[in-house]
Formats: sequence, structure tokens, C-alpha cells
Amino acid sequence: MDLDEDIRSLQLESTEDNNGAINPEDAEPGEVEKMDEVDEGWKEEIATNSHPVQVEQKGKEIAVPEEDGIADEMEEGTKRHLNVVFIGHVDAGKSTTGGQILFLSGQVDDRTIQKYEKEAKDKSRESWYMAYIMDTNEEERVKGKTVEVGRAHFETETTRFTILDAPGHKSYVPNMISGASQADIGVLVISARKGEFETGYERGGQTREHVQLAKTLGVSKLLVVVNKMDDPTVNWSKERYDEIELKMTPFLKSSGYNVKKDVQFLPISGLLGTNMKTRLDKNICPWWNGPCLFEALDAIEGPPRDPQGPFRMPIIDKFKDMGTVVMGKVESGTISEGETVIVMPNKASVKVVAILIDENKVRRAGPGENLRIRLAGIEEEDILSGFVLSSIAKPIAAVTEFVAQLVILELLDNAIFTAGYKAVLHIHSVVEECEIVELVQQIDPKTRKPMKKRVLFVKNGAVVVCRIQVNNLICVEKFSDFAQLGRFTLRTEGKTIAVGKVTDLPSNARA
Repeated sequence: MDLDEDIRSLQLESTEDNNGAINPEDAEPGEVEKMDEVDEGWKEEIATNSHPVQVEQKGKEIAVPEEDGIADEMEEGTKRHLNVVFIGHVDAGKSTTGGQILFLSGQVDDRTIQKYEKEAKDKSRESWYMAYIMDTNEEERVKGKTVEVGRAHFETETTRFTILDAPGHKSYVPNMISGASQADIGVLVISARKGEFETGYERGGQTREHVQLAKTLGVSKLLVVVNKMDDPTVNWSKERYDEIELKMTPFLKSSGYNVKKDVQFLPISGLLGTNMKTRLDKNICPWWNGPCLFEALDAIEGPPRDPQGPFRMPIIDKFKDMGTVVMGKVESGTISEGETVIVMPNKASVKVVAILIDENKVRRAGPGENLRIRLAGIEEEDILSGFVLSSIAKPIAAVTEFVAQLVILELLDNAIFTAGYKAVLHIHSVVEECEIVELVQQIDPKTRKPMKKRVLFVKNGAVVVCRIQVNNLICVEKFSDFAQLGRFTLRTEGKTIAVGKVTDLPSNARA
């Protein structure tokens, strides 16, 4: 294992600043030396392609359309596809903004909106009606909190988008991780309302944790939308907008974002739809000369993808519908109807009977697409979330142990990180308990070289190479081979304590 190369790829230095490993939670505005953890090399693939909106009822099974009019998704001239995850603190307005996007792009009609308005009014929650477009189950509507990852589709002239509406509440961070791991770009929604921005940004607020997780999970481009600018406490104030941008910028740098290249700020009102589809009226906000949200989304560059690579699709869900149907996002390669692939880690050969993108049946699909695939040759109960559809010629590795490089973010009070430490591992769609079985060596965050002394334990801000063990076989790849399948987070007791990447696998991993 060429450790120097691994460390370089992790890029312990933030893209614009260097020196010093600092716990991101402590990054105060004005600190420009940063914890450099997740590298420019953690900037990677981003998906591309999705548009006419239908909101998928969360967890609902949708029947496969009939055979007629099958398209080939890979044809020239098809729109690019991007997966966009909406993240941010609880009540920042993520679901309302997502719902407004669907309304403005013609995916929801006026009659449906009127129905939602009445429903929200009956619950004495008049301002929630737009969120009902994304929050489709009763629990979410009663509480006013997103629980599962909502999913919907809309198009602009150049791009098909899949919206992933992630929960903001700290109790549902594992669901947010699931959403962000499928995303190519992120929209960080921040409330400009007096007191709400501060609550989300403080220690323990989800704005901070979501940003760190998004970067770790491969969301390399971020739109920061400052929402609720129409609120009476804000009233499109340039001072308030500038204050939020000033406070967020050093923190985004500390989380590994190159703010000049990869982050864009813009003001909006999600409830009223202001500065979303059309640019701001100068009468409302004379100081804003930038793009509206749709323009900013259209201008974002998609990541390079390899349609010729070995096929990889982590399974995020499965159900029965005239056979076994699996859902997931293609991370690499291309899949065609009639093809035989393998489900890992249980090594079951299956035949692809049908492929669907946003309800439309297609003959084949490439990387970045969110698919539903009907399989023959396997029962639904034999598949779990975290399994991976893989090419037979070059299947994904299935392991119970691997070597990883970790950045320790914030351990629980008085905890030390040592052999025997237990946590929950989140890697692509896998959620599995794990144990640190050996600390191999500590990395000096300034020189990025291994330290010579033997390491027995580490604390916050440390970078360490270690061996991690899980009880069940899981599918992973080396970060250098497949970044999206080789990066992970460790959480314990509801907190993200470390982020890392897989650097080495056992020699028999693909046997």
C-alpha cells in the first residue's frame, strides 16, 4: 500500500488554506487554517440527469409501464442528469423550497396546491403547504418534519434533476446520509430569519454536521441558498445576507470546500418562489445582481463518469412488483435489458428483465442514473439494502475487514479512539456496526507523512490509518478505484465522530 500516495489523495489541507488540523466544529469565522480533512480528491463524481417531475411517494411501489415506447437512455442528445440533495438545519425550508421548485417547473397543478393549502390550514400550519408536495406521509405532515428522503424529478432546458429532500432533524441524520450518498450536488438551505440561522450554525446545529457529511459523501459542489429573505425580521436585508455569507465561508473552507470554485451563495424565498425560476425584481431587492436558483442549478458542472467501467449499483431499496425490483444509483458502468449481472455479496446471478428511469422504461442506462431494475432469478427477501449489483467479469469486493484512513472529527466527551472502539459504519447504502481492531499508524497532518512512534490511541483532529472489522460481509472498493464506494463515516450515539476512506482490502476480497 503506497501510503504517501493515499495521504496525498486525502489532501489533508483545505483547498485554499494549509497548516494545522483543527476540529471543524471549532472553526470560528475568521479562522482560515482548517482541518483539511476531506481532500480535493474527495471531490469526485457527481451524477447527471433528470426532469419531468413526479413525486414518488416514499417507499411506494410503482408499477412498471407497458412495453411500448421503450427509450434508449444513452442516445445522443439526451439531457444530462444531476442528483440534487437538499440539506440543512430543521425548519430551514428544505421541503418548502423543493415543493416550490416542482410547482414552478409545472410538475404540480394549481388544484393540488389548493388542496394542500386547505389541508395545512386545517392543521393551523398555513405556511407548510408547499412542503406537503415533498413530505408525502401523514407523520411528516403532522410534525412538520421530514423523516425519510423525499424524491422527485423536474427538468430545465438542459438538465434532468432528481431532488433528494433530506431530513434536517438530528434524529434522522442516518436518513440524510442515505440521501447525500446518492447526490451529485448539494443545495444547503439556510434560514435568514433572526435566531434560526444562529441555531442551525451553532455547535450541535445540523447546518454544520450536514456540510461535513455532504463533503465526506462526495457532494463536491454546493449551492448555499439563504431562504426566508422575505421574513419581516429580514426584509431582503443585504446586511443580514452578508453576515450569513461571512460566517459560513470559513466553515465551508474548513470542511474541505473550495469556496471560490465549488460554492455559490444566493438569496431566495422558498415560500413565495422569489428568485427561483426568474431573477429578483429590483423593486424587491435592488442589491442582488446574480442568477436565480434555476439558472444556478443549470450552470453547475456535472462530474466525469465512466460508462465503460465495471458496473456498480448499490441497492438502496427493494420491493415486489411482478417480480423482484431493486432501486439504486449507478455509480459506474452501463446496464442493458436482458443482461446478466451478479448481486454481491451473496454472489447470486440475476437477469435484468426491465429498467426504469423516473417511471419510463429504457433499454439501457449509464452512470449517475437513479434506476428501478426488475430482476429474475432472486427473491426479494434475499436482497438487503447495501448489496451491490455488479458486473460478473469484475465483481465488487466483499469483505469483513479493511484498512482505512480516518480523520477524527469529534469524539464523545472524554472518549479516546483506540483498538476496540465500536461505532456504526455508513458506506454508500451500507449501515453496519464495526470495531476498530488495530491502529496501524498516525499521520502528521502538517507533513502528511506517517509518524514513527507506535500509536495506541488518538484524539480529536487526528488522522490515523487503522483496520476496521464488521460482522457481516459488506461490499466496498478502495477509494482510489471507486471514490463513491470507498468513502465512509463513523457515527456513535447520534453523532458523526469520524470520516474516512478505504485504502486497502484483503488479498482474497474478490475470491
